[in-house]
Amino acid sequence: HHKASRSLPTCFAFDGILTWQFQALALANRYSVYVPDFVFFGDSITDKSERSVEFQAECIAKGLKKLGVKKCTLVSFSYGGMVGFKMAEIDPELVHSLVVTCSPMALTDSISKARLHRLGFNSWQGYLLPDSVKGVETLVQLASHSFPKLPNFIYKEILEGICKYRREKVELLKALVISDEEFTVPSYHQRIHVLWGKNDKIFEVENAHYLQQQIGENASVEYIDKSGHIVQLERPFKYNSCLNKILPSLYPISDPS
Repeated sequence: HHKASRSLPTCFAFDGILTWQFQALALANRYSVYVPDFVFFGDSITDKSERSVEFQAECIAKGLKKLGVKKCTLVSFSYGGMVGFKMAEIDPELVHSLVVTCSPMALTDSISKARLHRLGFNSWQGYLLPDSVKGVETLVQLASHSFPKLPNFIYKEILEGICKYRREKVELLKALVISDEEFTVPSYHQRIHVLWGKNDKIFEVENAHYLQQQIGENASVEYIDKSGHIVQLERPFKYNSCLNKILPSLYPISDPS
């Protein structure tokens, strides 16, 4: 967190600072950047049984307010995008605007089944919570467009992180999928910019088109070539360039409010 003129939390489910390291460093001279870990990722834990996206959103919102944040722009990705959408819905005074990357508004049954079928898995925990180095390698390959093969020790380190609070993470993933009947599109008053890897194999670009239709006139969409789901890691300089154009338009630095 760096003192600057705008609060800019960045949200993601796994190791926050690792996932957003290129963005945090690039943006910290102009924005107050907060990079939280969600509950049961990193060192965040709870003794409560709640596992919903709304619970994660409430925890992040409470944490930001304790740090003195009154208004912010969320930059979020994947699972974090769904948490970001929920934060914008339940706490519009806190969330001024959003940049959402490669994430649907919510993971409904129909979206979930279609995506899992495409990926060749029976469940999200089967894909996202592998129990072997080979499974981690598959996870990374499917999440990227052309990410180079990494040394085995890196896959082993990722696997160690996955295994931490594994049971609770399985519960989070089960709670993530909701019935189509249960989901209704909220009316967002915030401006929302959608960034998408053009070669995303998990949520393909058609999902971005659909998301833009759901949000309506407050949404704008931009695609990044030669990048998959983990676009901010795969093409960090291009992603940062997009953020540097998007953020001032969403939340002008000169705005004193």
